[in-house]
Amino acid sequence: MKRILIIFLTVFSCAVLYSCSKSNETELSQDPSNPNGSCDTTNMSFATDIKPILQANCYACHDNSNFSISGTKLEDYEDLIHHVHDGDILGSISHAPGFIEMPQGAPKLSDCDVNKVKAWIDRGALDN
Repeated sequence: MKRILIIFLTVFSCAVLYSCSKSNETELSQDPSNPNGSCDTTNMSFATDIKPILQANCYACHDNSNFSISGTKLEDYEDLIHHVHDGDILGSISHAPGFIEMPQGAPKLSDCDVNKVKAWIDRGALDN
């Protein structure tokens, strides 16, 4: 019986050590949607850069058809810009203190996506 326990502990220890050896901080923190680690935030456009982020992460709850459930519409630029100007969008997606963390019940947006939204807002949040 002792021998079986020793074999089990040896195999278990090897498995734990092996599983940890394949993960390092860089691999764990790397954004899977941005494998090369670069994040271009120059010339952010609402239509080509920001709207796809919103579609992928926000519209499930905040499009025009779910307005009665969430209470917030973000699908149209005219609706979105009010939440941009009051700071709710950036505060929520960056999980800043005092804001409701969005997307709710899902992981935080990638740093790159948050930086893209921030860059777009910093450049005037244009409807382009």
